Amino acid sequence: MTLPLTLPAAPAWAGADLYAAALRSGRGPLYLACPDGRMLPLHVERWCAPPDAADRTVLAACRGPVLDIGCGPGRMVTALAAHGTTALGIDVNAEAVRRVLAVGGPALLRSVFDPLPREGHWNTALLLDGNLGIGGDPGALLDRIQHLLRPGGTLIAETAPGRPDRDERLRVRLHDGERAHGGPFPWALLGAHALAGRAAAHGWSPAGAWTVGGRGFTALRAAAPGG
Repeated sequence: MTLPLTLPAAPAWAGADLYAAALRSGRGPLYLACPDGRMLPLHVERWCAPPDAADRTVLAACRGPVLDIGCGPGRMVTALAAHGTTALGIDVNAEAVRRVLAVGGPALLRSVFDPLPREGHWNTALLLDGNLGIGGDPGALLDRIQHLLRPGGTLIAETAPGRPDRDERLRVRLHDGERAHGGPFPWALLGAHALAGRAAAHGWSPAGAWTVGGRGFTALRAAAPGG
């Protein structure tokens, strides 16, 4: 079955020319500029490369079917599909989705908050590369993913580096290192301890945590019926 390629209601940066250009070239520099002057790097080169050692630990933990939320240019979902795992990437940026489709990967132009295939039946969901920040409301995002996973399914999320208790809601803009582009949009930063606390409050249970190459990952188990 061919799934439709439709345009969701997307955050301000979804169609940003700066982000699309970075994906087309496969390189940055690209940042999220915070109101307090911090510049959070977006690792475009890594996203456009094959999965690295840290990514491979995530791939090994996946059980299909897998939903890659904010899949970007698709290194994870393409690797999963290549190894015979049923997977789907979703992203709100059309250039990202075009890149995935161009190399034969499965992807849809959708927000995680749009209607999606297999709702309630995904076995694993991925939130990598800072995508815990999507929408600037981690609680709403965690609730939505509970709805997408089967009971007892697993979310693997990459947490913000640095302070494990970091729990920030921000309005950020895309920045090329010289100036900001586009309007501000909501984002969030969660460290590992902050994510664990929020997850517990939203019905998730811990299922593991690990760090590779300075990147931290947390696995969470969705509530089972009666849990």
